[in-house]
Order: sequence, then C-alpha cells, then structure tokens
Amino acid sequence: MLNRSFHLEIRSPEQMIYEGDVTSVHAPGVEGNFQILYGHIPFLTALDVGEIRILESGTPRSMATSGGVFEVLRTGVTVLVETAEWQSDIDVSRAESALEGAKEQLGADDPDLNRPRAEAALARAQNRIKVAGNL
Repeated sequence: MLNRSFHLEIRSPEQMIYEGDVTSVHAPGVEGNFQILYGHIPFLTALDVGEIRILESGTPRSMATSGGVFEVLRTGVTVLVETAEWQSDIDVSRAESALEGAKEQLGADDPDLNRPRAEAALARAQNRIKVAGNL
C-alpha cells in the first residue's frame, strides 16, 4: 500500500500548532477514536478529550487535546482544538497537581461546586498524564 500524504493543519484559538503533510492522523472523536488516511471521504466531527497522533515522514508524534472540531475535505484536514500540547511539552508535575486538585474538588462536599467543570478538569489532567506516558 502506498503511504500517500495529505495536508494537515491543527489550530488552537491562540496559534497554529501544526501545519504539514502527514500519512495518517488518529483522533479522539466524541463517538470514538478514528483514523484518517489519504483519500478519506469528507466529513466533520466533534473531538473529545484525548490524544491526537500523527505520522509524518514515518515519524509518529502525539499531543494531548481537550476537544474541538475535526474536518476532512478533499484538499486536506483541518483540526480546530480548544487546547493542544505536544507530548514532549507536557509538564507532568503540573498535570499531576491539576489532577489532585480536581480530585479534591470533586471529593469535597461543596454545594456551589461546578461539577461539570471539575470533571472536565479531571479528564484533561488524566489525559495529559496518559499522553506524557506516565499513567
């Protein structure tokens, strides 16, 4: 099978995170993980908290993301993420600290707690630790 490449852009609200040609992208869709290869049919889906993995010139790269939108067109793939952090840039001690803080919040008997926000913070911290390879 030919490893044909396609253009990929990954953007956050603040910056262009990645732009280049890749042979595959794995992403965490809200309906489950999926993979895109050259020639995939166009589609649009929402992303969940998880790991985006790309294969560029035979070299795999991973990033932690907290959700967004993934669009496949005939001209390439565009990913708009809320946040993204390359595996090598993850500060594990900071992620572990955020994990403990989220657990404490969820374990407290606080009637004013914004539970969905605390659960989202927990999921993001767990994901960052997992992507960093320390879970």
